[in-house]
Amino acid sequence: MATINPYLNFEGKTEEAFNLYKSVFGGEFQAVQRFKDTPGGDELSAEDAVKIMHISLPIGSGNFLMGTDTLESMGQKLNVGDNFSISVTTESEAESDRIFNALAVGGEIIMPLEKAFWGAYFGMLKDRFGIQWLVNYDYTKDK
Repeated sequence: MATINPYLNFEGKTEEAFNLYKSVFGGEFQAVQRFKDTPGGDELSAEDAVKIMHISLPIGSGNFLMGTDTLESMGQKLNVGDNFSISVTTESEAESDRIFNALAVGGEIIMPLEKAFWGAYFGMLKDRFGIQWLVNYDYTKDK
């Protein structure tokens, strides 16, 4: 069965925001990845390279608060009010395909489902109601 978690977008304030959330909810970050550590990261400005590409903070049992910085240099624009997505973690590629394709009907595919450099099958879309979704199947579950 798929699980869902909130995914927040910030304009260069992700690390600051997540340090606050960590102080409020406790725990340790499960993942912190900076843009400099991604393919093409060496082509970014020094300022953009150290921004957060992905961060994950466990909250409660099986729930995660996740986030990223938006980079204008990559054509990303933050719009307060729609600066969040719902992240769906699936149990298989087939489940990812089913959920992604059903949500995409009448909507807009932002990034088609494909194998991502971090070891997942991943895609992004906005459904016909304007809700942003991230669909992710983690291949490390197969190991």
